[in-house]
Amino acid sequence: MARNPIDTAQRVSTRLAEFIESQCNDPEVEQPITLRQLRQLLGSLLPESAGAGEGMQGFDAMEADVHELDALIEEYGEDALAVDFLPVSASEPLSRVIESVMNDENREYVATLGTVREAMSNGLLTRLVGDGVLDEDEDDSLCEEIDGLIERAGADALAEHFLRYE
Repeated sequence: MARNPIDTAQRVSTRLAEFIESQCNDPEVEQPITLRQLRQLLGSLLPESAGAGEGMQGFDAMEADVHELDALIEEYGEDALAVDFLPVSASEPLSRVIESVMNDENREYVATLGTVREAMSNGLLTRLVGDGVLDEDEDDSLCEEIDGLIERAGADALAEHFLRYE
């Protein structure tokens, strides 16, 4: 199964993204889950929901999800990984790290996930802990998180696209 290099997460409605996330995080579901598997699951839920008296609004929303999923399958194929259609953003602490790299006046190039990871490896986390920007126990999890983002989006992805504003 090939990974989709474009930002497919921007193409998914919030409702469908929540459904995809629930399935991708379900330990009972065989991983990795594909669009075909999601479509089969949604299709099997649709008649039950309509017959259970959930109401026309719930039926219409699920039917819209099925149509949206069908469009994704038509464009990306039924073997596309569902996780590729989830929006990705950094945690609040990692967003502070990314902002620190982006605001570095000595940086000559735009901040990518790779340059953020490099800065983290070169002592940025220690400095941010010392400055009180990060908690001391966050550094290990932040390295795992940035590595996961790099694995998913690539080291050359612009870091600013992953900022979380809360």
